[in-house]
Amino acid sequence: MKIAVVGCGYVGLVTGACFAGLGNQVICVDRDVQKIGLLKRGRMPIYEPGLEELVKENSKKGSLSFTADLKMAARRSEVIFIAVGTPPRPNGEADLSFVENVARTIAGEIRSYQLIVEKSTVPVQTGERIQQTLARHARKGASFDVASNPEFLREGSAVQDFMNPDRIILGVESKRAKGILMDLYKPLKSTILVTDIKSAEIIKHASNSFLAAKISFINAVSRLCEAAGADVEQVALGMGLDRRIGRHFLDAGIGFGGFCFPKDLAAFIRISEKLGYDFELLKAVQKINEEQKENFIRKIEEAVWNVPSKTIGVLGLSFKPNTDDMRYAPSVDIIEALKEQGANVRAFDPHAMPHARKRLKGVVFCKDSYSVCQGSDCLLILTEWDEFKELDLQKVKKLLHQPVIVDGRNIYDPKKMKALGFRYFSVGRP
Repeated sequence: MKIAVVGCGYVGLVTGACFAGLGNQVICVDRDVQKIGLLKRGRMPIYEPGLEELVKENSKKGSLSFTADLKMAARRSEVIFIAVGTPPRPNGEADLSFVENVARTIAGEIRSYQLIVEKSTVPVQTGERIQQTLARHARKGASFDVASNPEFLREGSAVQDFMNPDRIILGVESKRAKGILMDLYKPLKSTILVTDIKSAEIIKHASNSFLAAKISFINAVSRLCEAAGADVEQVALGMGLDRRIGRHFLDAGIGFGGFCFPKDLAAFIRISEKLGYDFELLKAVQKINEEQKENFIRKIEEAVWNVPSKTIGVLGLSFKPNTDDMRYAPSVDIIEALKEQGANVRAFDPHAMPHARKRLKGVVFCKDSYSVCQGSDCLLILTEWDEFKELDLQKVKKLLHQPVIVDGRNIYDPKKMKALGFRYFSVGRP
């Protein structure tokens, strides 16, 4: 099929590259001319395992191209996926101005039947708004359908998730739209659930909000474990063995971050309010997530006694491993809180350093993990990158000014750390 994907961010770029890999002719569109220039030269604006290889391979084949000209891409495509940003407004509501602008531009280019698909995470009833916008600005008699196809891509494994999805959700209102999307996704051989558009829109927000709730639940349990002297990892294992619960997303830590969970949670709360329902459960999820960062800062204060003038080493800046994304990363709030108290912060992340230099001022960015340790009074683990799990801990101990580690991701064994001579603080474990 001839496909246009509008938006070359974490979702759009992966979606376009993967569709091209499945044998389609794909044009990826973005209004950021600099980003398009990078992609045309085979350089990636984001870090995502496997993406660079996929982009280069399909660009070389001629099945994947990049442009800043949305009108041209729309004219040449049968199916258009809208994957632009939907950033949060101050009240938590999603800003849909990019979605509206894209729909208006597409409308003017419809010459024959086209299918316009929501890929961005949008509030329920957005499909109706897109339909109205297209009808208002398209030529008289223009033929089109609108559909919803929410994404469930995890940063750090997005290519794998696209090619091997748990499920594919298709929100459609016509047999023609259903047929096109069923054919498009047929090569993936996954469970496909066909719903109405509004249900598909809610599925996305409900899924992310439920996962956020699961994370906050185990973080709340970790606080109980600390108070009682229990081990949250053993508790999570015992819970996870129940097939109704499962072990995934039961890892206690410093809270969830990234662009999706915090944004989608806030948006779902706002959506519920506009529809007349006060979703108090999700408000508690937000509160617990913020408290988890505050509790971690208290651990640091306990570990070093007085934070002012202390040198704090930080390993991990991205909100999770295998991505360079620092949007809503817990590391930002924690580092800013330490700086406000007068701490000197040294930091390293395998892939997020370019973003970190723009976001965090007054931080010394080091070339590697061991440079962070050199002379630090305390070492923090804020992202569970595999390379941090494999550090030479004896070397770390020698480099640190004091052998103190505060682990926000529970990557080390407390007994082993104690045996090595560390003062070791973790989350929800004695």
